[in-house]
Amino acid sequence: MSTNPDRIVSLISTWLGGRLPTDELRREIDEIGTADLAPGPAEAVEELRQELAQAQNGERGRLEMVARETLEAVALG
Repeated sequence: MSTNPDRIVSLISTWLGGRLPTDELRREIDEIGTADLAPGPAEAVEELRQELAQAQNGERGRLEMVARETLEAVALG
């Protein structure tokens, strides 16, 4: 089983590729949480969680930007 950071990176990458619905990304990120992350990546994941919670159906522009920033923060640790 992969670590939580690896799982987060995989989920965000899959969502960015259009192969995961936004509501599923939100659900998975909520389930994973941030307990296993360093403070910087945890803050980035929390920001993404907030953006996902406020997103309207079909909205991707701002979400993609935040998702890419989160992906980078988590991948680089």
